[in-house]
Amino acid sequence: MTDDQNLHGFATRAIHAGQEFDPTTGAVTPPVYFTSTFVQRSIGDLRGGYEYARGGNPTRDALQTQLASLEGGRFALSFASGLAAEDALLRAVLRPGDRVLMGNDVYGGTHRLVRRIFGPWGIELTTLELGDLESTREALETLQPRVLWLESPSNPLMKITDITALAELAHAAGAIVVVDNTFATPYLQQPLVLGADVVVHSTTKYLGGHSDVLGGAIVTNDEKLAENVRFHQFAAGAVSGPMDAWLTTRGIKTLAVRMRQHSANAQAIAESLVGHAAVARVYYPGLVDHPGHDLAMRQMRGFGGMLSLELAGGSAAARRFAESLRVFSLAESLGGVESLVNYPSEMTHASVRGTELEVSDAIVRLSVGIEEVDDLLADVRQALTALA
Repeated sequence: MTDDQNLHGFATRAIHAGQEFDPTTGAVTPPVYFTSTFVQRSIGDLRGGYEYARGGNPTRDALQTQLASLEGGRFALSFASGLAAEDALLRAVLRPGDRVLMGNDVYGGTHRLVRRIFGPWGIELTTLELGDLESTREALETLQPRVLWLESPSNPLMKITDITALAELAHAAGAIVVVDNTFATPYLQQPLVLGADVVVHSTTKYLGGHSDVLGGAIVTNDEKLAENVRFHQFAAGAVSGPMDAWLTTRGIKTLAVRMRQHSANAQAIAESLVGHAAVARVYYPGLVDHPGHDLAMRQMRGFGGMLSLELAGGSAAARRFAESLRVFSLAESLGGVESLVNYPSEMTHASVRGTELEVSDAIVRLSVGIEEVDDLLADVRQALTALA
């Protein structure tokens, strides 16, 4: 982007960053570069630096420019999936004997990756309640982790973590701060601006936004770290394909308007559930009695489209509620335009059963879409009625 474009607002950058019109035809939408290799002028004389698609592709580069702009970072890398991005990042920064300090409420796949893939390689994992800053400071000083990994809001209990305070504590202990920003998206929160070193995304979710593409990304301002991760990506090959990159770019262009509607719908649903006899607890940072509400007000633009609820009737009620919804579809994933319901203990978080991250079987997670809110409210009400 030009310096002038970098001064533009979020929605403008989401549409224009990395999206210059095609200079040959004037096409407003840049072409998708379906090619595995690039013709060289002579040996080693590359056109635009492109040699082989694993190393670089113009469509992927356009997405990476877009991602960096929206997260306020200098460098972005697009991967085949969110876990592929996490894997490359961890391989780049960790060595046997290092430790990862992780929040005690995170995506089950992230915990599984560190515990079961990196654990046998000699990486230690400690999970902690990161909302307790004093305990976290003590853990950082005592354990000296290489990486502090957090989610805010967290998955699925919607915990809000003070990114700025934790970044200061972690940096004082020599740790790299990684924030999974998938739930919030750069529209609602920019962790790099708040002090984090690396942002991770499953671009499959809100960035793609239409449940039709798989992808992941990391964004950072650290040039050396970016080069190291880029080498691991190139050497191991976990790149996003051109069509996946293009679909993600197209989704990002409407991120601002989508996140506003996701947030508004989720707020309405969360408020409607408070006090319902069948609901023991609602986990949503937009509620004033949420323990992280005031912090979310300070470090986020809005509260997002994700919420969880604990059913008063326990596991049986949670299962029946999830299976009784009609507009909400029972499915893995989140962040699409359509509303989804998930039963974490046996779906997204099945891999953490029996660990300190185990999710109660009374919890149901809702990814609130952008349908008419009255239809979503009616669907939730009829599913709760089915519990009577």
